[in-house]
Amino acid sequence: MTQLPAAFDAWFHDKGWQIHPHQSALLARSAAPATLLIAPTGGGKTLAGFLPTLIALADGTHQGMHTLYVSPLKALAADIKRNLSTPIAEMQLPIRVEDRTGDTANSVKKRQRADPPHILLTTPESLALMTSYEDAARTFAGLKRIVVDEIHALAESKRGDQLMLALARLQTICPGLKRVGLSATVDRPEDIAQFLAGAAPCEVIDADPGPAPDIAMLRTETPPPWSGGGAAYAIPAVLEEIRKHKTTLIFHNTRAQAEIFFHNLWLANDDSLPIGIHHGSLDHAQRLKVEAAMVAGELRAVVCTGSLDLGIDWGDVDLVIQIGAPKNVKRLVQRIGRANHRYNAPSKALLVPANRFEVIECVAALQAVLAGKLDGSPRADGPKDVLCQHILLRAAAGPFDADALFDEMRSAGPYLGLSRADFDACLEFCATGGYALRAYDQWQRIRQGADGLWHLRDPRSAARIRMNAGTIQDSDLLKVRLGRGRGGRPLGEIEESFAASLTPGDTFLMGGQIVRYEGLRELTVEVSRAAAKKPKVATFMGTKFATSTQLSARILALLNGGDLTALPPHTRDWVALQQEVSCLPQAGRLLIESFPHEGRAHLCVYGFAGRNAQQTLGLLLTKRMEDLGLAPMGFVATDYATLIWGLDAITDPVPLFDMALLRAGLDGWLAENALMKRSFRGVATIAGLLERRTAAQKKTGRQATFSSDILYDTLLRYDPDHLLMQITREEAMRGLVDFSRIEEMMQRAGGNIDHHPLERVSPFAAPLFLEVGKVQVNGSADERLLAEEEAALLTAAGISE
Repeated sequence: MTQLPAAFDAWFHDKGWQIHPHQSALLARSAAPATLLIAPTGGGKTLAGFLPTLIALADGTHQGMHTLYVSPLKALAADIKRNLSTPIAEMQLPIRVEDRTGDTANSVKKRQRADPPHILLTTPESLALMTSYEDAARTFAGLKRIVVDEIHALAESKRGDQLMLALARLQTICPGLKRVGLSATVDRPEDIAQFLAGAAPCEVIDADPGPAPDIAMLRTETPPPWSGGGAAYAIPAVLEEIRKHKTTLIFHNTRAQAEIFFHNLWLANDDSLPIGIHHGSLDHAQRLKVEAAMVAGELRAVVCTGSLDLGIDWGDVDLVIQIGAPKNVKRLVQRIGRANHRYNAPSKALLVPANRFEVIECVAALQAVLAGKLDGSPRADGPKDVLCQHILLRAAAGPFDADALFDEMRSAGPYLGLSRADFDACLEFCATGGYALRAYDQWQRIRQGADGLWHLRDPRSAARIRMNAGTIQDSDLLKVRLGRGRGGRPLGEIEESFAASLTPGDTFLMGGQIVRYEGLRELTVEVSRAAAKKPKVATFMGTKFATSTQLSARILALLNGGDLTALPPHTRDWVALQQEVSCLPQAGRLLIESFPHEGRAHLCVYGFAGRNAQQTLGLLLTKRMEDLGLAPMGFVATDYATLIWGLDAITDPVPLFDMALLRAGLDGWLAENALMKRSFRGVATIAGLLERRTAAQKKTGRQATFSSDILYDTLLRYDPDHLLMQITREEAMRGLVDFSRIEEMMQRAGGNIDHHPLERVSPFAAPLFLEVGKVQVNGSADERLLAEEEAALLTAAGISE
């Protein structure tokens, strides 16, 4: 199908539009089993995904659901619904479009199962729930196409694994189902194609990327500070850019940084420019209000986080500003694409480094964007906790044959390599809870009947399974309301641990305004407005990014043989001074400096392995030092380096980096560490061992943590090889501690460790002294200092031992 029907051709002509080449290509391949369209943001990508659907439904003969659209954001589904309604209404097409998300009324959800619309816009979680009902086959009976938008974002999380299992289920119900994946930023097209289609063929359409983005570093009168992440120094220059443009999106890497920047920006906003704030911890109604104001062109700028990363069409956004180093080139390209959301229009963006090291990272990221080089990591195999949840959801839909379900799951991209042994382990977990828990009825959810099929042990448990389905983990959040009682206006959510640190009268930032903590009532934080000028800052968990492996490699390449003239003079001078005092880090070597400072011995390791890995390296090295009697006292880590201080100077650091000993130390440290318990809690919740919600109420974070910790300690003692303990260890190594980055760092160095003993702090090490998040090490150093203090007191008193 390459020609548009007359009605569509006329509509395009009336709009003055031309069908884009990638739209035409997708129309021509509309019968392919699976297609991945990689097209520039705003280039008619989403309309291309729906054109075959609109054409197929134009004659009004199709009964039931025809196309399912899945996106990672509820707001994106609402935006697509709004954009689809225009051509449907103006061409008077007999097509019904509806959305279904967590915000949809239960009555509407029930009606959609019985009378589905032609096009349903939804999220992975809602789709998984729809497949868990007994009437799923009837609901999806007419389904012909599935469009997965922003597929690159879904492929990076368990939400994507959950979605692909749901699509495998739908493929069984609707064997002729066609799949379409849409994305603007794909670093490994073949990986994403396999993720989408599994073992089925998938054609990749790589569209013309359009004009190169207009991207640069923001010039400021004041140079960035040595350390920190707020970029307050750049606020005058940012305000000037807002004045010069219609609408500006100002991206931040964390929600707390967005709150601080918005507060400071508003204080400096002498012209009273309309500026909003948008992030995932704000109340849903407030986010909708900001989005509506953006669409209406009523805001000059929005300070935001990843909540606006993806493809919502904001129309008049003509500038994107990234505050802080992007940490990931692919994410930067995605954010840049929010500006000039039109085909063949270059996106305009400015980068604002928060400190000196980030200047180097921003230059490296700029070079990567202009070279069209995206970063990313190979996908890991699909996680088994998601597999366990899917088995339970499948049981909720009715009896199933294990062999058929195994084959179905192996057709999903993330689970192509699933072994029968791993599947059987997940099935056994769902049936018994595992060896140490098999005596407890509450964890025996399914059983095999005389017919050989697997059933829910108690059919009434289907509702509880659905109630706790999903892979997005709550961060123990409490609602925040302005005013007392249920009538208070909702502002958003804060972490339970942060709320526990507050006392009446404390102030913090929420939604850009300073509020005063009044008390906690029925799991709701009650606040009032406050006139304080220096508030506490709400601690939003959000996502804390680490610099990617590829971007770290570019930074090292820039420092060694790269064009240093691309750096601003202040940073170029700083780099030259580092080279004069010590040396620059190199890609094939590991630079380690040691120097005295304020009566303590310091060791600085420039691993460029990302914050998580550098943090883990600090933990492991100080443990090794403690074992060797070197009296470490603490450490601090950034994306680029780890700084350790202690009582004894390190004359030869090479023995500290024995990988076998580091790994052994990691295994022992992880077993008793709170990070492992936190990871276990997430795994156990997804797999269905822990329930966060019951028909009566939702558990508090502390209640869930208490239950989780008891289970973890029990399994660690009596069943350390339990399935969930295995999954927890795998996830901790890959995510929380990022040990693979440490292994990659050592492989990159190839045993070449450059130790530079110095007489004073080096230029590159100096910023680490200003970093927050210092970790104290309690051990032999404390004992020695106490002994020395005791001896000094005895000497002063004239007492000899």
